[in-house]
Amino acid sequence: MKTNFIHTYVSVDCVVFGFDDEQLNILLVQRNNIDESDTKRLKLPGSLIFNNEDVDDAASRVLYELTGIKRMTLKQFRCFAAPDRASNPEDIKWLDQAYKPDIDRLITVAYFSLCKIGRKLNVSNITKYKAVEWCPLSELSDMPFDHNKIVEASLVDIRRWIETDPVIVFDLLPQKFTISQLHRLYESIYNKKIDIRNFHKKVATMTYVLPLAEKQSGVSHRAARYYKFDKKAYNRLKTSI
Repeated sequence: MKTNFIHTYVSVDCVVFGFDDEQLNILLVQRNNIDESDTKRLKLPGSLIFNNEDVDDAASRVLYELTGIKRMTLKQFRCFAAPDRASNPEDIKWLDQAYKPDIDRLITVAYFSLCKIGRKLNVSNITKYKAVEWCPLSELSDMPFDHNKIVEASLVDIRRWIETDPVIVFDLLPQKFTISQLHRLYESIYNKKIDIRNFHKKVATMTYVLPLAEKQSGVSHRAARYYKFDKKAYNRLKTSI
């Protein structure tokens, strides 16, 4: 029986989340080697895998090249391998210009990562991309390949992860934060309104969210108390369960 094996390349794509105090954002890049007729300029950062790399190594390399940060929360969540995921003429043209490969199928392993928007990124030294920008999740345009589907799948996975390990949300917040900031972050992640009174009750059960003596200053409304995430308290809670 004749087998129809495909000539396959493997890539990684990274969904980098950031929170700007109001809503979730995605870190996107503008792909190079495109002409003015290309309608899908912004994409997820990614790369084909080098022949001496593991997929996790490739994802870490992509993030380091993008941000200059060596240690970031990074989680592999799904593989995307639909036969038609690289069939759009604009995407094929970009692949030919960027990599010049003979690709029958492009399979990508998807990761998501969390980054504080206020953290200084090393984007000034990047030559791989024409531009790097934070884009509000609510304003995502139509992206190349199946990158919109990858973002949707990453949101499903991050919500599932939070249910078992809520500590990851604090990777998106500043070191000191208000309950309102934490509340808005949860609403943004789940894309729904959350009753603030019930949320306060939820936070009260989080023994690792500690109130500080400091309050907001220079605000037009009633100054809110700051809180911090106590990693040691969280680890003690986990080991006691």
